[in-house]
Amino acid sequence: MKKIGADDPEAKSADIVAGNVAQLKALFPESVTEGKIDFDVLRQLLGAAVDEREEKYGLNWHGKRRARQLALTPSTGTLRPCPEESVDWDTTQNLMIEGDNLEVLKLLQKSYAGKVKLIYIDPPYNTGKDFVYKDDYQDNIKNYLMLTGQVDSDGRKISSNAETSGRFHTDWLAMMHPRLLAARMLLANDGLIAISIDGIEIANLRQLCDQILGLENYKGTVVRPTGQTTGQDSGGLGSSFDYVLVYSRDPDVELSGLPLDDSDIERYQGQDARGQFALWQLRKTGSNDRRVDRPNMFFAIKDPDGNDVFPIGPGGYESCWRFDPKGYERLLADDYVVWKKREGRDGRADWWPYVKTYLEGRTKRASPLWSDLPGSKKASIDLRSLMGEDVFDNPKPIDLVARLIQVTPSAEVGGLVVDFFAGSGTTGHAVLAQNANDRRNRRFILVQLPQPLDESDKAQQSGAAFCSQLGVPANIAELAKERLRRAGAKVKSDNPMFAGDTGFRVFKLASSNIQQWDPNRDDLPASLEAAVEHLKTDRTEADILYELLLKLGLDLCVPIEKREIAGKAVHAVGGGVLIACLAGTITKDDAEPLALGIVEWHAALAPAGETACVFRDSAFADDVAKSNVAAILEQHGLTNVKSL
Repeated sequence: MKKIGADDPEAKSADIVAGNVAQLKALFPESVTEGKIDFDVLRQLLGAAVDEREEKYGLNWHGKRRARQLALTPSTGTLRPCPEESVDWDTTQNLMIEGDNLEVLKLLQKSYAGKVKLIYIDPPYNTGKDFVYKDDYQDNIKNYLMLTGQVDSDGRKISSNAETSGRFHTDWLAMMHPRLLAARMLLANDGLIAISIDGIEIANLRQLCDQILGLENYKGTVVRPTGQTTGQDSGGLGSSFDYVLVYSRDPDVELSGLPLDDSDIERYQGQDARGQFALWQLRKTGSNDRRVDRPNMFFAIKDPDGNDVFPIGPGGYESCWRFDPKGYERLLADDYVVWKKREGRDGRADWWPYVKTYLEGRTKRASPLWSDLPGSKKASIDLRSLMGEDVFDNPKPIDLVARLIQVTPSAEVGGLVVDFFAGSGTTGHAVLAQNANDRRNRRFILVQLPQPLDESDKAQQSGAAFCSQLGVPANIAELAKERLRRAGAKVKSDNPMFAGDTGFRVFKLASSNIQQWDPNRDDLPASLEAAVEHLKTDRTEADILYELLLKLGLDLCVPIEKREIAGKAVHAVGGGVLIACLAGTITKDDAEPLALGIVEWHAALAPAGETACVFRDSAFADDVAKSNVAAILEQHGLTNVKSL
């Protein structure tokens, strides 16, 4: 029976560095010697692809290397379940996680890497007043607990990033860099990441994203009128816009189209047995419409009078058709081609070809200017209406996130949306509303720091008072949770026929349930006695169980069954891929009936793949009880047996 300690790799989040080394070893086995990369060999294998110049193009700042290391350092934390703060805990597939987003992103890697369809974030814009996270390279969990007042502080405080600071842009970049690195790994191959920003940091963010996400994956920048002009007294141009940078995980990804509006549908005046249609020119228009661009699409076709017609563009240049000769013949045979008379360049009426395009299933390409969406003022009014008062400054419009969801490629029924700067919870609200609109079942994961609200700060007074009325701690995460509760209820009320998921599970970032070895040198006997129990005594079975899910790479919403076997509570996770007995005592007499009961239940569950069986190490009364359980399980094929 393998024992998992605090320093065991299985007790930490995904080791990204080890994964990167493994990928390099698979591609270039000669470059890895005794587990280390030989850069001289790797350089030779890559040849001219290596840039060895001292001066290189790119975004650099003091502390960039340390920021990269932050993302690659595994987390030893965990996420503690809070069913009492959740909605529909037993059935929901949505998550609201309270904690430092960098640590949470690390913890989510094993369970959600490569599974996220859309990441939308609205990070601090670095206005000089908003909060920039102060990461601690040595122990970010301890730093988080101090910043949020969960343990005694040593003087570290949550503060804004003042413009007078000599590290104004550097601090912001150092905060964003590791979070984007960790976020990229969560994206599915056809996933998108969309980042809201204003003019202060857009240039730096664009370069940072080009480096981390890849210039070839840049899909464009959305320009969004905020409806409120700022900076009019600066002596320069005022600002009436903010922006959303959009990147894909893979360069071949294409954005999905948007539904047609009434003005678009008006074009579809034709009707035949196939349905409603519009006529588009058979000649290609727009970019790349010349013969040199598509030589195989420049050819003659016969008009109704038997004359040859070539794709000639305005002004007389040689253009091209939308289809090659074989494609045109298929369209012609299937009655998709329509000829109409039009006035030619010489004033005579000539035949010109059009192709039928049908309304059913038709979408349109999204423009980069989203001026038709509600602005920030409307978003504030909507949030005030939902919450009853102004509790949060400058929330993003629900419609903005909903449209980003719509353009996300192949956002199928179970698409996962992540926002790790959740703020007031707009993204979660938007997912619920959009699911009700189109009857999909997308999921969300929101992450928000429980940043305290200061009653002495005029901008935060209302939010702090609101939390006091609810009887909850005065912090932003509590505002987000309450918004999600009310948003779910409103979606149900507005859509009585919608039976989709409007709940969410709450988890909170904490230090691991597994004790760290931290001896008191002045009282070693007491330290040794305390170390007998490897799990923290103030943690519940549920706490330990969900840490197992994280460390084994299982979804935090995976089904969990509970059964009593030999008087002990046993949990079967994910149909039996994990079986955990976290009882406090297992005697020699308990060993056989407990192990045989687990074997019987496992056979009935018949899970696909290997099953991990986990026990509390300190529960075994002696080595005999421990070895008997392990031996019986292994005799019946359950060989992956571990203890905590």
